[in-house]
Amino acid sequence: MEVLLQQLMQYQADLLLPFTRISAMMMVMVGLGARTIPGPIKSAYAVAITIMVMPMLPPSPFTNLFSFEMVIRVTQQVMIGSAVGFVSVIFLQIFVIAGQAIAMQSGLGFASMVDPANGMSVPAVGQFFLVLSTLLFWSIDGHIAMIQLIVQSFTLLPITDEWIATGSFYDLAVFGGWMFAAALILSISPLVAMLVINLSFGIMTRAAPQLNIFSIGFPFTMMSGLIVMWITMESFVFHFENNWQTSLEMMCKIIGC
Repeated sequence: MEVLLQQLMQYQADLLLPFTRISAMMMVMVGLGARTIPGPIKSAYAVAITIMVMPMLPPSPFTNLFSFEMVIRVTQQVMIGSAVGFVSVIFLQIFVIAGQAIAMQSGLGFASMVDPANGMSVPAVGQFFLVLSTLLFWSIDGHIAMIQLIVQSFTLLPITDEWIATGSFYDLAVFGGWMFAAALILSISPLVAMLVINLSFGIMTRAAPQLNIFSIGFPFTMMSGLIVMWITMESFVFHFENNWQTSLEMMCKIIGC
C-alpha cells in the first residue's frame, strides 16, 4: 500500500510540474491566451500536451505535493512558462503600437474599436494591424513553434533547483524596449510621408492665408494616410518575419538554447 501511494505521488508530481509550465505559457501567449478562449479549453490543451510530453521527461525529484519546496517549484515553472509566453505578447504589440502611431499622425485616431483580446479601445488601424499579424502568426504555425520550444525547455531547463538566469529578466526588459524601436521601424515610412504632407499644408497656409486649408486638409490627410499605408503594406510581411525571428531568439535565450 505504501509503495502504491509513493507511485501515485510520483505520478502526480510528474504531471503537475510540466503542466504548470505549459499552462502558464498557454495562458499568456498570443492566440491561445486570448480572453475569447475559455479557460477550461486552455487547460484541456495543456493537459493533453503534458500527457504527451511526460514519457520523455525524467521522474520529478520533488514528490511531496504539500511541501513548501513544491510551492517554490510550481512558482519556478510558472515564471518560466509566463516568460516564454510574454515574449509573444510583446511581439504582437509591435504592430498595435505601429498602427496607433500611423492612425494618430494621419487623423484616423478618432476611429477606435474595442480589442476583444485585451478589452481595450484601440484605433481601428492598430486593430487592423493586430488582426493581420495574428492571422500571420497562425499561418506560419507560430503556436506550434512555441509549443515545441516549451517542450524543448524541459531538456535545456529541467525541473530541478536551477532557476532562470538573472540575466534573462534583464534581457526581457530590454526586449520590451526593442518593441518600441521595431514599431517605429514598421511605421516610419507612413509617419515621414504624413509629416511631409502636413509641412506642405503649413507652407500653403503661410503663402496664402486666405485659403481655407483646414476645410480640405483633414479629409486629404486621412485619404493620404490610407493611400500611404496601402503602399507600404508590401513590407508588412518582411517586418513580421524579422520581428518573429528576433522573438524566437529571445525565447531560446530564456530557456538556454
